[in-house]
Amino acid sequence: MLKSKPMYFLYWIIAGIFIFLFIFLLVKLFPFYRAVFSFLWSLFAPFIVACLIAYLLYPIIKKIHQYNVPKSVAILIIYFLFFGGSGYMMYRIYPAVVFQLRDLNEHLPQLIHMYETFIYQAYESTSALPEAVHDKMDQVIRRIEMQLESMIERVIGGVTKLFDMIVFLTVLPVLVFYFLKDYERIKRYIKKFIPSNNQKQMSDLMHAVDKSLGAYIRGQLLVCLFVSLATYIVFQLLGLEYALLLAIIMGLTNIIPYFGPIIGSVPAVAISLTVSIKLVLFVVIGVFIIQLIESNLLSPYIVGKSIDIHPIAIIFALLLGGKLSGVLGMIIAVPVLTIGKVITNHLVVMNRGH
Repeated sequence: MLKSKPMYFLYWIIAGIFIFLFIFLLVKLFPFYRAVFSFLWSLFAPFIVACLIAYLLYPIIKKIHQYNVPKSVAILIIYFLFFGGSGYMMYRIYPAVVFQLRDLNEHLPQLIHMYETFIYQAYESTSALPEAVHDKMDQVIRRIEMQLESMIERVIGGVTKLFDMIVFLTVLPVLVFYFLKDYERIKRYIKKFIPSNNQKQMSDLMHAVDKSLGAYIRGQLLVCLFVSLATYIVFQLLGLEYALLLAIIMGLTNIIPYFGPIIGSVPAVAISLTVSIKLVLFVVIGVFIIQLIESNLLSPYIVGKSIDIHPIAIIFALLLGGKLSGVLGMIIAVPVLTIGKVITNHLVVMNRGH
């Protein structure tokens, strides 16, 4: 048994690398496929998101049903609580986020001017350094500014596509309701396409994926909600501009292990840098305390070791995901790696059985 462990570990690592390389080559070498994937995503996005929401909510419905509450009533309760709460949050938050994004975009030239003033002061205090170092600093800063401006414009363009968003938000609740209502029926329907001699193995595989992935996603969402709320409160107390927008960014990027807090704190530090070094220090301390609470108190209890993957493999997946699709790739890297690990484990067990 001990001898087979290194080979087993090597097996799923190699399989994972080949899968990621295949995806990487598909995206990088065939631009045509990118357009196809973009079209397919826009078409199937409501179904994928609805499936994910139903998948996350259904265990709660099953739990309520255990207390002799009819399943249809449990579905309606959770459905209206989820979409009622989400709708209210969107009603309260969406206009403020759009306003802050537009305001940030309008004030970006002023912010850049403040950055330039700060950089010139930094040049004066580092005048002893070689000129080549200053030139390199110039290049890095210009690149960051261009990327930030481009990112803000893309986000505003995406947020203000009202028609697409209205269609998405209209279709989504309907799809989620039917996915929840017919959850067991859909499972039985899919089961028909699986050969009877493989149904037990497939059921075990799905149960393993659900156990690892479901606990991880639900836990991460709760942790990210805490990070967003705590960050918003801290930034408001500090009087930092665009506190709501920055708190949402912090919460979303917190989904990314290891790198997420750093990525999320960059915009907050950049905004506070235009005010004073003192504010930067307070922002960094605030973010550090929140991350300390999240990593040492919340995550171990809420998320736990639901994925049980070595940190080296997670970091590799995050770097590769970032290369493939930027921040979005880093967000989905760990769930994809988790599914790959579970499937590989299952295949190894099957091979041993044979």
